[in-house]
Amino acid sequence: MELGLREKVVLITGGAEGIGAAISRACLEEGAIPCIVTRDSEAVQAFARGLRERGAHFELVTIELHSPESCGAAVEEALRRCGRIDALVNNAGVNDKVGLEFGSPEEFLASIQRNLWHYYSMAHYALPSLKAARGSIVNIASKTAITGQGGTSGYAASKGGQLALTREWAVELLPFGIRVNAIVPSEVMTPLYRRWIATFPNPDDKLRSITEKIPLGQRMTEPAEIASMAIFLLSERASHITGQHLFVDGGYVHLDRALG
Repeated sequence: MELGLREKVVLITGGAEGIGAAISRACLEEGAIPCIVTRDSEAVQAFARGLRERGAHFELVTIELHSPESCGAAVEEALRRCGRIDALVNNAGVNDKVGLEFGSPEEFLASIQRNLWHYYSMAHYALPSLKAARGSIVNIASKTAITGQGGTSGYAASKGGQLALTREWAVELLPFGIRVNAIVPSEVMTPLYRRWIATFPNPDDKLRSITEKIPLGQRMTEPAEIASMAIFLLSERASHITGQHLFVDGGYVHLDRALG
């Protein structure tokens, strides 16, 4: 299926690791130009090196999205390098385990800043370009906004905020033809997830206890499956879809897990 993304510039936060890296690869497969905004790390540099060795057309902007000013600088640099922004994927974040009992109010606010603030700031600064392109926004959220998890108030609140902003922006940006949607993953096998599983005394048993609760196939979602939905939502094939929360989770949230 031709998605019409060839030569489109897609700005992706956290686009060099996990789900973000899968979305960057999917953009390249469709002939789009991913402009990856991420903090610098060995993993990021290894990912970028692999893309360069393949001759891929992409841009890498290494910056920590810790403030509105840094988000503005990231968008400005993306525009300097690419000339335009056709789509935005807000993806960067971390489940930082700031809970109600053991996290302080200051830590809660810091978690909101790490996981929600830059979603708004990136969209705010990219908006003029998105208006010119009649582009689209995809926000990567999380099941924690719907199901809760326990011990992660900051992350869950941020993800809930992302879902609310998706609906709000879809309304606000209707006059400009800008579509805004969110993807809600549940259990996705990313490198970060693998590292978390490895902290348990018996990682295989822990993973099995999780996958047994996933109705469709009793398996983890792959990052590429999230990326496929993201690419579709960014494309003209999704031209009449906006304000939606799309669950790519093997039925984890909405199906009775006893079915598994």
